[in-house]
Amino acid sequence: MNVVFMGTPDFAVPSLRTLLDGGYNVVAVVTQPDRPKGRKRELTPPPVKAEAMKHGIPVLQPEKLRDPGAVDSIRDYAPDLIVTAAYGQILPKSLLALPKFGCINVHGSLLPKYRGGAPIQHAVMNGEAETGVTIMYMAAGLDTGDMISRTQVPITDEDTAGTLFDTLSAAGADLLRRTLPDLLEGRLTAVPQNEAEATYAPNISRDNERIDWSRPSLAIFNQIRGLNPMPGAFTLWNGEVFKVWASRKPALATGASAEAPGTVLQMTDDGLQVRTGDGSLWLTQVQPAGKKAMSVSDLKRGTLIPPGTVLGVEPS
Repeated sequence: MNVVFMGTPDFAVPSLRTLLDGGYNVVAVVTQPDRPKGRKRELTPPPVKAEAMKHGIPVLQPEKLRDPGAVDSIRDYAPDLIVTAAYGQILPKSLLALPKFGCINVHGSLLPKYRGGAPIQHAVMNGEAETGVTIMYMAAGLDTGDMISRTQVPITDEDTAGTLFDTLSAAGADLLRRTLPDLLEGRLTAVPQNEAEATYAPNISRDNERIDWSRPSLAIFNQIRGLNPMPGAFTLWNGEVFKVWASRKPALATGASAEAPGTVLQMTDDGLQVRTGDGSLWLTQVQPAGKKAMSVSDLKRGTLIPPGTVLGVEPS
């Protein structure tokens, strides 16, 4: 049986390895084109391409999957099954209809919640207590296909989007390993999604990244860890971007105060205490413009942010 795997970031690599370790005949890998990366903007292959090349698997990198030539190049490999995981483009109908066993997707949420391109970040940002992985048949809509299997994963207060990516990546690969034999033998019944329960997780925008200090402390805490390790939450300090990478989970809300939201209350070796809409939040790891990420205690050795400073203020 010929399998074509489609994926791009680190999240997808364990699923590709699962297919290879399971003895499946992966005849080709489809991934996004190489992109400039880092300060030197060097052209860098996606992690899935790097993994495929280790195993001598042919790699296709169409800029747009909807181009007829892209579909034809995949058709040449006569796939019986297409497996996708965080590929990054919607599959056209002509491709969905191609393989005998269909196209299945390893998606990082408990569908129908968090359809879209950033389900892991939004689950953390929204303070969810659990998430998971769903394997589904792909359909013309955005993550709307019938569900084949799924597994649940708790979200702890210590989790960031980064740690959860790793956990869900491994969970998805394991779920794929357990699902494929029954799927190919026709022993599974796919279940339609309940559209009334559908929620969406669009790709992260600049508005998602900016901290609104008038929000509750817990919401900001979740925002910060949901955007770690990238792209990072930010505020403004002296008119420049001031990234916030970590904070301490807030205690009980204390309510409104005389200070405006965003006001620095104190700076100690333990962190930077900032007024929020319902209390305060201790920031523990930050990154001033033009510098590397650092603990607040390290920042304090060379730079003080005095009490009364208001973060998030646009330059006049």
